[in-house]
Amino acid sequence: MCRPSLVQPPEIRRLRDLTRYRRALVQDRTREQQRVEKLLEDAQITISAVLTNLHGMSGRAMMEALIAGQRDPRALAQLAKGHARKKTDRLEEALRGFFTDHHAVILQMMLDNCDRISAQIATLDARIEEAISPFSPQAARLVDIPGVDTVTAAELIAEIGVDMTRFPSAAHLVSWAKFCPQTHQSAGKSKAKGRGKGNPWLAGTLGRIVFANCRSETFLGARYRRLARRRGKQKAIVAIGNSALTVVYHLLSDPDARFCDLGPGYYESRIDKHRRARDLATQLPALTGQQIVIRDGTAIITDAPA
Repeated sequence: MCRPSLVQPPEIRRLRDLTRYRRALVQDRTREQQRVEKLLEDAQITISAVLTNLHGMSGRAMMEALIAGQRDPRALAQLAKGHARKKTDRLEEALRGFFTDHHAVILQMMLDNCDRISAQIATLDARIEEAISPFSPQAARLVDIPGVDTVTAAELIAEIGVDMTRFPSAAHLVSWAKFCPQTHQSAGKSKAKGRGKGNPWLAGTLGRIVFANCRSETFLGARYRRLARRRGKQKAIVAIGNSALTVVYHLLSDPDARFCDLGPGYYESRIDKHRRARDLATQLPALTGQQIVIRDGTAIITDAPA
């Protein structure tokens, strides 16, 4: 079977350039923020252990005061804002360090870099919003998927386009994205070989969708937790990414399609209760040494035969 041609039209390729560079800048900013935290820890300033977001309003005010020369922990802790003001005692203790002018020079450079990258990301957001406007109906349908925001929708469209006629079915799209397990046979034995290497940018987007759903009370969230318990987290991520990409295919294929979440209890509602009962009855002897015998509709627990 020949592979589908994925040479996208110019407007999709321009959108792809924007979304990929945006993600690269977000990663650069994250690395710079991690350097900030490492520098503060080097000076034994551990406010990141107290504040939820080191680079929020409270953390930023404290860091700017440190750069300006303020070293009094109590005065620095009083710069906390909002809910952080309830943690002033812990902040005061976390701010007792050995911050010097040497640290201040480097911290100022790091914060300047963070601000510069944030400004570039904001500029890209405006350009992405402009570039995605011809595909706003498709993006609006994708945003209905749990875990998909406007940025994620733009990334999905940038990587796979909006013309799903390139793929005969959703399974072809999933296979092209390498978001399905591969099985290899040798000497009559089947060996699992992971999902293969596909588009890393698309894989990253699907991974974020999975992590956004893993604790949510949605069908995808419940499916992730059920599979993670039985098969492990890595296989659950691939399975939920597979499901999410299948949903994306159908939403982009049919302009009248709308996403409707099945709910976290959908799987249980579809289970064959009699089969489930048989499975539990089979597991009982291994756990308790007893067995269940059903007679005339009545369950009787007896000792398992030796």
